Amino acid sequence: MSVKIRLSRHGKKDYAFYHIVVADSRAPRDGKFIEKIGTYNPNTNPATIDLQFDKALNWLEKGAQPTDTCRAILSYKGVLYKKHLLGGVKKGAFSLEAAEDRFDKWLAGKEGQIAKKSSRLAEDARGAAKARLAEETKVKEAKALAVAAKVAAATVTEPEVIEESAEAIEVMEAAVETAEIKEESAVAEVVVVEEAAAAEEAPVAEEVPVAEETPAAQTEEKAAE
Repeated sequence: MSVKIRLSRHGKKDYAFYHIVVADSRAPRDGKFIEKIGTYNPNTNPATIDLQFDKALNWLEKGAQPTDTCRAILSYKGVLYKKHLLGGVKKGAFSLEAAEDRFDKWLAGKEGQIAKKSSRLAEDARGAAKARLAEETKVKEAKALAVAAKVAAATVTEPEVIEESAEAIEVMEAAVETAEIKEESAVAEVVVVEEAAAAEEAPVAEEVPVAEETPAAQTEEKAAE
């Protein structure tokens, strides 16, 4: 049976993480596996790798073949280098103690590189946060200045505006005075018209006709004399 060390996908669509498993090469990618030997999360920077070192080394010595990604992971964690050193011990190139000493030195250097990278990434993150904060502060200050300018423009009246307002007030007063004069004239005309109408409507006294003198009346007047 051909055995492979490969990744088994888990997690969400846009946030996938992987299990490092030992499985039959004929099994589906996310199907059954023989043993789980670690996890790999590429969503962090640097990537988070949790590997059972001795189990991974044991499976390599048994002939398990890692995929390209798993080979990079095993090399990063030093499993392939340890396998290489143990091969030299078997061949008699050096002793087991020398192999362990070489591996410890390599591991110390690797941890130093990882620590430097983590420190650099943290510093970059702090620098980016400061730059973002400074940019936000500039934007807020610009908005505050714009608001202050609008308030100042609304409260401070320019001399030209004052003169225009005074002229407008004079025009309005003149118009009101003219309107009052016209209103008084109209009232007077109405009074005159009403008086004339009343005079026309008043009844005219009829003239009493004078009676004509008869001859008998004339005779009576003469007798009286």
